[in-house]
Amino acid sequence: MPVDHDTRHSLRHVGLLADVEAETLRRLESRCRWQRYQPGREVVEFTATATDVYFLTQGLARVVVHASSGRNVLYRTIEAGSIFGEFAAIDGKPRSASVEILEPSTVACMPAREFRNAIADTPEIAMALLRHLTSECRHLTNRVLEFSTLAVQNRVQAELLRLAGNHKCENGRVQVCPTPTHSEIASRVSTHREAVTRELNRLRKIGVLESGNRGLVIADYDRLAEMVIEARDR
Repeated sequence: MPVDHDTRHSLRHVGLLADVEAETLRRLESRCRWQRYQPGREVVEFTATATDVYFLTQGLARVVVHASSGRNVLYRTIEAGSIFGEFAAIDGKPRSASVEILEPSTVACMPAREFRNAIADTPEIAMALLRHLTSECRHLTNRVLEFSTLAVQNRVQAELLRLAGNHKCENGRVQVCPTPTHSEIASRVSTHREAVTRELNRLRKIGVLESGNRGLVIADYDRLAEMVIEARDR
């Protein structure tokens, strides 16, 4: 459902557009369709041929990769200020994953042609997009390395470390909220829920994790990081 003009969100907090001048930003905002989504809605459909690009200005979403076997893999979460759908907007190919809304969200939808024009006309956007795509490549490289070299318990630890990276660390403690379910973590690290439960229980026993009222608490971030580093160096 389109958002009223008076209440729509600006693109100024989108990381890809952080260095864009105010006038250019207003022009880009005028090229967008603004929509509100509730949890459970699918914004991008796997294999769809639409090529629009999206900016999440408020809320939370997740990327789901669909295997030919029918298994769904939770690839990553998308936080406010992020872009998604840019691959299809660039190469015109069908969507490689779906994007589902996790929290009430505001999304700005821009036609692929407008997005490509913005890249061509604005060096700041082009450079920011290159940095973004490079970051995605590095992330994928790390994930491939983990799947190829780490045992299941170490992959769970690495995923917890990634989750912690999105939150503030105070005195070695990190509150992870919202907390993913054991099944969601299992999907992210290609294992089953029972293996995740065993490892989380073990980490609680040795004091690395705690169960807080608002979700999962990493009680010893440094120790968790050391465990992951040691596993990667073996």
